[in-house]
Amino acid sequence: MRNKFLDTGEPGYHPLRKIGTVLSGLRYAVIYDFSVAYKLVLSAVIVVVAFFLRAWVDVMLIVMATGMVLVAEMFNSAIEALCDFVEQRHDERIKVIKDIAAAAVGVCILIWVYVLAFEGWEIVNALRAG
Repeated sequence: MRNKFLDTGEPGYHPLRKIGTVLSGLRYAVIYDFSVAYKLVLSAVIVVVAFFLRAWVDVMLIVMATGMVLVAEMFNSAIEALCDFVEQRHDERIKVIKDIAAAAVGVCILIWVYVLAFEGWEIVNALRAG
């Protein structure tokens, strides 16, 4: 793709090519990264139930929290892969970089778990009452 700022690369930006790249990266993350796959499946189950209960705000909250944790997981995977590509041997600086990326994912996971637990509890209560 063409870089407007550096004036390098091939001309001809095409939005469909960009969408294809996004879908390819997402497919790769789901197939090869179990942490992305199980979060996507678990969230999808709760979103479907909330959707059928017509809890629209709950659906959006779950989608937002899931999106946040998936983005964090994919960034973490990319950072780890890049670090391993740059330095295969143990390096304390690389370890710090990987630990910070993992901590970012950890914060996102805590928020995601809280949202899913809260919304799951609300769904269970709605099913009991209904």
